[in-house]
Amino acid sequence: MFKINRKIEYALIALKHMSHKKPGQLTSAKEICDIYRTPFDPTSRVLQILSQNGILQAEQGARGGYLIVKDLNTLSLRELSLLIVGPIEIANCFHGDYSTCDISQTCHIISPMLTLNEQINVVFDTVMIGDLIQTKHAKEKKIRQKEQLQESNSQ
Repeated sequence: MFKINRKIEYALIALKHMSHKKPGQLTSAKEICDIYRTPFDPTSRVLQILSQNGILQAEQGARGGYLIVKDLNTLSLRELSLLIVGPIEIANCFHGDYSTCDISQTCHIISPMLTLNEQINVVFDTVMIGDLIQTKHAKEKKIRQKEQLQESNSQ
């Protein structure tokens, strides 16, 4: 089954979280990990990659963290994927190393697989991160309502 890489999920979680913060308010990797229960090392590494590529700005120090500095409506899912995990490749033979495929000598589906891979890339090029992280699914709305209810009950 084709799945989005977990590191891309961590990037989307972080970007969505940061997009709801007040302008200038920093977000640390620890904050994201604590709230969303993501593992620290890969989450931190994803934030570093986003910072190194001009999507986030890193502020050093005890009260440091990250800010979004790129317009997320101009960043595609494909670009994000390229930064974090490399090119989208749905089959081993796309690496150019046919030795990783046991049936490379007799394979007759390379052309359709290449076509499928290209179509996936086209779709990923049209999905903008800004749009993606603003979408609210019914399940997410229920989770948010439950959190708000718990907050109001604890006050």
